[in-house]
Amino acid sequence: MSFDCNVCPGYCCSHERIAVTASDIRRLARHFGLSERAARDRLTYAYKTKDIDEQIMRHRKDHIFKSVCRLLDPKTRRCTVYAARPAVCRKYPYGERCGYYAFLKFERDFHDDPEFVPSA
Repeated sequence: MSFDCNVCPGYCCSHERIAVTASDIRRLARHFGLSERAARDRLTYAYKTKDIDEQIMRHRKDHIFKSVCRLLDPKTRRCTVYAARPAVCRKYPYGERCGYYAFLKFERDFHDDPEFVPSA
């Protein structure tokens, strides 16, 4: 694997559309001790266009990225529901490489700063 999520500020959590399935909502509901309806209402919203009909994770403003999934801890930059995270999050980055990790590594090497995070 050619990436290390432990040194990333949560880029994947900044994707605008983090789509969730009914199974994801059930898992999150169990995690929080909520009904599925309450979990859907509190954690997601309906995203509909002519071609798309999805439930999307709610976001909040962020100091690194414009916005991030509301389940990302702003201090630790880690998922607060990692064991119950949605399937799309479990699959990311869909292969052996993460493009953001490569970019981040380049920037950190260039600035000779292992904690450097480019401004949005």
